[in-house]
Amino acid sequence: MRRSINTGFTILGLIWLGLIFWLTTQVPVRDEAKDWFGGLDPGGWMAWVFPTALFFTIIAGLLILFTWLAIRFPETPCKGSLGIMTTRGDRLFISLLGSAFICLIWLGVMGMPVWGGLAVALIYAAAVFRWV
Repeated sequence: MRRSINTGFTILGLIWLGLIFWLTTQVPVRDEAKDWFGGLDPGGWMAWVFPTALFFTIIAGLLILFTWLAIRFPETPCKGSLGIMTTRGDRLFISLLGSAFICLIWLGVMGMPVWGGLAVALIYAAAVFRWV
């Protein structure tokens, strides 16, 4: 049973990697160079640019990974520094929600680009998984 679950998630992970590769091939080219912020769907109803598509693809990959981890390595909730019982999935949700607020605050205070906010969000996520 575990072998079939691992095989299924391996196939799903390969499909996910293939999707990321396909996304990188869809980046528009302007003036002989890739335009990473150019529209993937010109004239579409939403501004689908590569970073947006990559963001949602990474979230999907995280959900696949955490589902596999929950099946392969079940865990019991533990109490962290917040005093609440959390699992890996809870900590992922807390870190994603907090990271969104960190990036929004960074955007409001510092402006573009948001790379610094992303670095702070990654440190925050590491702290959430370590201590919450």
